[in-house]
Amino acid sequence: MHWHAYQWIGAGADRGNEAERRPASPDFPASLLPPMRTGDWLVKPASRIAATFHQVEQAAGWMAGEYGKVREALLLPEGIPLEDRLLGARDLLPRGVDVQWGEWLHGGRFVTIGVICCPNRHVLHPCPATPSR
Repeated sequence: MHWHAYQWIGAGADRGNEAERRPASPDFPASLLPPMRTGDWLVKPASRIAATFHQVEQAAGWMAGEYGKVREALLLPEGIPLEDRLLGARDLLPRGVDVQWGEWLHGGRFVTIGVICCPNRHVLHPCPATPSR
């Protein structure tokens, strides 16, 4: 198993466009919006992959780094401490469970930071072709 990392920051209201967030939509591949189901990230073009990891600690480190980049922009004070988030990621990822964090940011923006298992136990999508990073 390995993990692909994905991230999106955009207008939170845009997440309401559920059609673009479902793989059955012809707009899905080109849409920058995050999918409704975490495993459907694997259907997005490989260029959307921020990184690929073969070790859980690398994946968790990437998530912590991306979270750190937006931490000051969080709309609400940190509800779940980063260390608790990381404990969960370190537990879930090796068991084949995707981890995705989503938070509201100031100005009506929203961030999604996700690490998706490949192969994925919840969807049957093939692994996107991408070199290891």
